[in-house]
Amino acid sequence: MDERSNRWLLPPLLALLFLLIVYQYVSPACPGAACPHRPPASAARRGGEPAEREEDEVAAAGAAEEEAVAALPRLVAKFPFARGELCRRVRFDMRGRDVIVFLHIQKTGGTTFGRHLVRNIRLEQPCYCRAGQKKCACHRPGGDKDTWLFSRFSTGWSCGLHADWTELTSCVPAAMERRGCAGNRTLR
Repeated sequence: MDERSNRWLLPPLLALLFLLIVYQYVSPACPGAACPHRPPASAARRGGEPAEREEDEVAAAGAAEEEAVAALPRLVAKFPFARGELCRRVRFDMRGRDVIVFLHIQKTGGTTFGRHLVRNIRLEQPCYCRAGQKKCACHRPGGDKDTWLFSRFSTGWSCGLHADWTELTSCVPAAMERRGCAGNRTLR
């Protein structure tokens, strides 16, 4: 008889547990500034013009977000970059000795971006891609051997699979010399 009662008791208990979990995520309760996207209750009660309500809601949401950021100090930027560093312009001389080294980081869209680098950029001399092959030849304008791009889709995994910054820094100059691009040495 105990087996029969346990058999009928288990499904309602599991259903109750499921409902409690769902209620936790869908719960209408929102303590204080924890829900910055909801308009304050005072704005909903006031009524008024739709434009005024939108302005009030935007202002209230902005204030709530500022409070939430102030309440959570771990969201403060750990590496604050100066505006000059973020907005600096770098001259890339494709005809000279400059080389773009593409650092592939997994799960960040790097494969798609790397493919766009060799196939979809409008250049004076675009990369030459053979049908059915992943690697493309990205030569400098007017040159036959020198390459301006060091990436998975132009040179292959020359420095190993998913090489990090340290590996690329030590490997790229040697890999470029092996490819016969001696003019592309890194100046140190």
